[in-house]
Amino acid sequence: MSDTKQNPRKYSSETEGSQSPWLAHEFQVAYKASTKGPLALLIQLTRIASTKEFPLNQDDFLTENKGQVAGLGGANLKKILKEHGIAQMLASEGGRTSRGNMGLMIKYVEFLNELHDKMGNVDFKALEAYWAEQVREFFRNQPFVLAADPARTVATSINELFSQARARQKQNPGTQYLGAILQHLVAAKLRVIMPENSVEIHGAYVADSPTNRSGDFVIGQTIIHCTTAPSEPLIQKCAANIRAGCQPIIITIFERVRTALDLATDAGISERADVWDVQQFLSTNVNEHSFFDGATRNAKLADIIEKYNAIVDEVESDPSLRIEFEAK
Repeated sequence: MSDTKQNPRKYSSETEGSQSPWLAHEFQVAYKASTKGPLALLIQLTRIASTKEFPLNQDDFLTENKGQVAGLGGANLKKILKEHGIAQMLASEGGRTSRGNMGLMIKYVEFLNELHDKMGNVDFKALEAYWAEQVREFFRNQPFVLAADPARTVATSINELFSQARARQKQNPGTQYLGAILQHLVAAKLRVIMPENSVEIHGAYVADSPTNRSGDFVIGQTIIHCTTAPSEPLIQKCAANIRAGCQPIIITIFERVRTALDLATDAGISERADVWDVQQFLSTNVNEHSFFDGATRNAKLADIIEKYNAIVDEVESDPSLRIEFEAK
């Protein structure tokens, strides 16, 4: 998770030395400006204010009928966010119709005037970068969504969920949302089918070696490895499992099954190690436990997601890994 809220300067070396982000952080906390409406307003208002002279007059930021903040719009917001590398849609109306924006505009204009009086100038570039980072933080903190539709396969819904994870990873380089979701979905399914407390569950980023584990899940003599990118080191772990008299199972995403099988073949363990794709692992169990009844399938899938969220709450510090279940 980003720690921008604790250290507003951390997000950009370009703003080093500027007091604007620190003071903007205080403003944000004071007015609880962390949801999409206020953020859409503030980043656009910062851009608009940068074109005006001080002292700013709040009337210059109103439409002719004084009923809305002038200059806000979905297209304008999209353009600004794109300049900061943000492709997601924050607010289709650009915050124009959000309640409370008029009062927030007045307070922000007052804040900018006070900042100018105090500092002698306003670092609009730093301010805009700060609000852009808050938009990223907003998106990072949103739960993923699994949309379950009886007219579509379970695997299709899971694939859409994984697409969301990939998109969020692209927006936040260095994160591994997809791997964490895969591992905890497997853990949730194991909790459904196994006796209570029979499977030890760890955080997705906890390495095997410090915990003396031979894989992500150890169930008797069966060792389950979860991965989005099968590799030589993983195959070596599987070989070690086999030498110890255990049965390794690799669970990965569908498009990496062939890679895992080829690696296992090259290592001479293809007949001793199973390779499953997680989509079918989940889909098969959901259909079996619903007795292939489409009317009850969503309830079984919802049960997995409920257990998944409980696992995230138990072993992860990032609540954005949670999944919101939407049934049609």
